[in-house]
Amino acid sequence: MPTTPARWRRAVVTGGAGFVGSHLCTALLDRGTRVVCVDDFSTGAPGNLAHLARRDGFTVLRADVCEPFEVDGRVDLVLHLASPASYADCLRLPLHTLDTASLGTRNALDLARAHRARFVLASAAGVYGDPQRHPQREDHPGSVDPVGPRSAHDEAKRFAEALTAAHAAALGTDAAIVRLFSTYGPRMPAHDGRAVAVLIRQALAGEPLTVTGDGSQTRSFTYVDDAVRGILALAASDLAGPVNIGSPHEISMNALARLVVSLTGSSSGVRHVARPAGDPAGRRPDTALARDKLQWEPLTGLREGLRRTVTWFRSVPRG
Repeated sequence: MPTTPARWRRAVVTGGAGFVGSHLCTALLDRGTRVVCVDDFSTGAPGNLAHLARRDGFTVLRADVCEPFEVDGRVDLVLHLASPASYADCLRLPLHTLDTASLGTRNALDLARAHRARFVLASAAGVYGDPQRHPQREDHPGSVDPVGPRSAHDEAKRFAEALTAAHAAALGTDAAIVRLFSTYGPRMPAHDGRAVAVLIRQALAGEPLTVTGDGSQTRSFTYVDDAVRGILALAASDLAGPVNIGSPHEISMNALARLVVSLTGSSSGVRHVARPAGDPAGRRPDTALARDKLQWEPLTGLREGLRRTVTWFRSVPRG
């Protein structure tokens, strides 16, 4: 089992009851780091933490990061993932999304500075909006409509990045930014609108798989274990970022639907529906920085990652 730096005796993971956050909590515990999970459970699920309930060194602090919060005792690392993650959740909770990115990020940064801890912000590919460059390199400023239908998510991430960079510059906080591209795997929510979960759920239920538009739009999908390795690699480095963590391989939504049908053995067909306004035509990260500076690259291919995800979806009750 990989180890974390010796200085990481105790970490705080905000949004630790979420999909990626719960995997980060597990990975840190497996590497010998004690973990405080901070979550208000507005989008995170207690069930994501069930397997950690009896683990030594794991505690849960129920708190809204938009309010100042304190963690007693030593803190060496703050991983800030608290935020509604999917576009559907951001549309449902737009003010909470923006508050979490602003007030929540400031509170998490202040916690890290008070403890002289390393801070990592989990940002997202949404900062690129509908990108004008392909693939997207970290120096691409992006193209985001600040009042468009996706603005609550995309502008929240952009502001959180600006706040993190300003906190580091003004106050000397040891901070870094990771930009996650579409992440999937076990424990991802079945009903928050993310493509992989939607398609797998529909295929297992024998329903038509809904693909928006003509299905030619592309995305890059990263298996959650690879995303977690990337986050921890950045945390262990001296880079400030931002650093893209994602698969350098893209796939169209039509091809993704066909792959899900094949892996599930479903007889479902595909039903095309209206494509949401502002939906980007393509997303694929340039991962040269992560590869060269962090020696990181994804290890799990899409077919294998989807197979594991389908197996997990089969194991949980449908609803």
